[in-house]
Amino acid sequence: MIVLDDVRAARHRLEGVAHRTPVLTSRTLDERTGAPVFLKAETFQRGGAFKFRGAYNKISSLRPEERSRGVIAFSSGNHAQAVALAAKILDVPAVLVMPEDAPVAKRRATEEYGATIVTYDRYTADREQLATQLAADRGLVLVPPYDDPFIIAGQGTVALELLEDAGHLDILVVPVGGGGLVAGCAVACRAQSTTVRIFGVEPELGDDTRRSLRAGEPVQIPVPRTIADGQQVTQPGRMTFEINRRHLEDVVLVSDDEILEAMEFAFDRLKLVTEPSGATGIAALLQGRVDVDGARVGLIVSGGNVGVHRFCELLSNHQGLQIPHGS
Repeated sequence: MIVLDDVRAARHRLEGVAHRTPVLTSRTLDERTGAPVFLKAETFQRGGAFKFRGAYNKISSLRPEERSRGVIAFSSGNHAQAVALAAKILDVPAVLVMPEDAPVAKRRATEEYGATIVTYDRYTADREQLATQLAADRGLVLVPPYDDPFIIAGQGTVALELLEDAGHLDILVVPVGGGGLVAGCAVACRAQSTTVRIFGVEPELGDDTRRSLRAGEPVQIPVPRTIADGQQVTQPGRMTFEINRRHLEDVVLVSDDEILEAMEFAFDRLKLVTEPSGATGIAALLQGRVDVDGARVGLIVSGGNVGVHRFCELLSNHQGLQIPHGS
């Protein structure tokens, strides 16, 4: 388990390297939800998502001998980009195991950062098993996407900054994939406020964390077939599950269509491009899945790694929202 000091140590390592991302507000969103909402825009983080924080914290903590051997990670895109970028900055060789159908923009960015890519079929192969075997064969250091104390602590720096910039929060809403972001943020928030209520958000077809929390133990599901590729996780991590079962009030679900509405809302009202996973928290608020009336709400927009063609494709057939004028 990690504590607040681990998150603070991560912030020290990230200082001058990671971006301090902005906190945005929207009058329209406040009116729709009945609450002041403060959006932490990790779309503006290096690598386009919060994942850079954990990846850099992990790799920069390795011993020189470990760095010289190189690192390996498995990811559908954001963690891959983050590891590739952090490894490039630290001059560490990197191998990334990515699904064959990973978004083109994410794969291209990972390659441009200089990483070697190994592909697999996400619906038939076990990515963790493949990466673990390659790590053993090649002597590489595995950098997990979420189930690692340095990764979790790095992601927790998102909440440290949000609390400093937005002030006291009554509710925090966080997208959930493997659970590293919400776990790190929960540790950071709980250490400073025992009353803050923390909610995770998953796509309806990728509800492994919600099921696990209700079962009281990690539950595995089939690979989710959802547009939220960053949340196509089949089971929460061991560490993330233990942290989240202690701190999360609940995990709420949103449909793919509701995610598209949230992406459109973010683009129209905030001028913010989000990938589907990054918009799930906005979707949860727009659909009233979390009762936030009168509360001060923190919301993490976790990433914006979606190419222009994919963004247009996703929204081209969407009916759109009827949003009153204002901002």
